Order: sequence, then C-alpha cells, then structure tokens
Amino acid sequence: MGKGKLAKFADMERYENVFQYPYSVVEHVPFEMKGRWHEDYFHNDNPIILELGCGKGEYTVGLARMFPDINFIGVDIKGARMWTGATQALNEQLGNVAFLRTNIEVIERFFSPGEVKEIWLTFSDPQMKNPRKRLSSTTFLERYRKFLVDGGVVHLKTDSNFLFTYTSLLVEKNNLPVLWRTEDLYHDDGMDDATRQILSIHTYYENMWIERGLNIRYIKFRLPHTGVLEEPDVEIPLDEYRSYRRDKRSTRETAK
Repeated sequence: MGKGKLAKFADMERYENVFQYPYSVVEHVPFEMKGRWHEDYFHNDNPIILELGCGKGEYTVGLARMFPDINFIGVDIKGARMWTGATQALNEQLGNVAFLRTNIEVIERFFSPGEVKEIWLTFSDPQMKNPRKRLSSTTFLERYRKFLVDGGVVHLKTDSNFLFTYTSLLVEKNNLPVLWRTEDLYHDDGMDDATRQILSIHTYYENMWIERGLNIRYIKFRLPHTGVLEEPDVEIPLDEYRSYRRDKRSTRETAK
C-alpha cells in the first residue's frame, strides 16, 4: 500500500527541496527567492533548467543524475505526485534538484529575467479545447520569455499527435529556430548518442503510452525575446485514443 496523500503532504512541508506556493496564496505571499535561486538555494552559478508539469519528477531527477553541474527545478501543482521525485532527490542527496509546487499559469512570479536557461515540457495535457492553456501556446511562450534567457531552449516530448502538430505549426509560423524534431523518437536513427541518452528517461505516463504502441514525439526549439508571436490558424486532427471522443477534426474555434 502506497503512502497516503496526507502523509505525503506532511512530508513535503518539511522537505528542504520543496517550495509550495499554490495559486490561492501566491498573490499574497511574495517569493523572496525570485532572482536568487543560485545564491539562496543551489549555492552555485550553474545553469537552471525547468521541467513544467513534472508529475512524479522522473525527468527532473533523471537529468539531475546525468548532469550534476546543472540545476533542475520540477514544477507542478500535484503535490502527491511531486512527493516521489522530491523524496528520491533527498534520499540520493541530489543538491542540484528543487521542486516548486504552484500553478504554471503564474510561473513568471518565481523567476527573474534570464534566470532560466531551458524548459522541458514532458507529456503535457494537450488541452485540445482550450488553446490558451496549452503549455506550448503563445500565451505561455510569452510567460517564458520573461525569465528564459534570450534564445533559450524549449523541449517538448509528447505522446499527443495533436499537441506535437500544434507546436510544430506554431514554431514554423513564428520562424523559431528548430534544433531537433522527430515524430518517432525511439525509432529515429539520426539522433546522436548524447541526445538519445537524455531522451531515454521515461516518465510514468510515457511507459503507459509506449506499452500501447504509441509513437513518442519530440521537438526542441529556441525562443528569442524579439518578435510578436502568433497562433497557427489551421485545423488539427484530434487525438483519438484519449478518454473522450476525439475522432473528428478540430474546429478553428477549439483547436487552432
């Protein structure tokens, strides 16, 4: 029997690598470490990389193990899931790992301009009915610009053909520099060994999709600070394998 939610929340309250600022309190509680993650938590000048929607923190912890000279912060609102990664990081004494429990809609309140080098979006909800909630939408990319270095890298790894297609079209429309793109990550022969090692980290949900025979898609692109970002105005096929009916093509109103 796994540890209960209440017990996990109690653990998180005392974990030194967890910072909890849910949306309900963030307006009234200033985040004093904004702009001071290097000095006040990591105690080094190494680059900071975020995993947004980190879930159980598999990527945050896995990358931290691979790259001890880089700092990683996993961000999610689901504390019971985050507990897994936070506990692993403490048990393994990974000093280059932190977790931030908050709503990603207010992520810019926790980081200063240029404080973050890269962002990972791992198996984000495709939000097919609400473009503004997609973590790779222009709404969120504008948020990322407020704290990501100029030309910083955004990684999207997903099982969703909808989200992958949408993100690819958005990147193309805005002429964002693409560093790598593949529609079948684990059957792509053009990848170098270092990239393959990084992308071989599997999340809990990824293993589920792989078992179902679904392709894992990946795109990596740069996000410059200049230029007005525009949404792609195109219809995109809906994912068919999700929990509700998506066997029709999306409309411009719901999925463009």
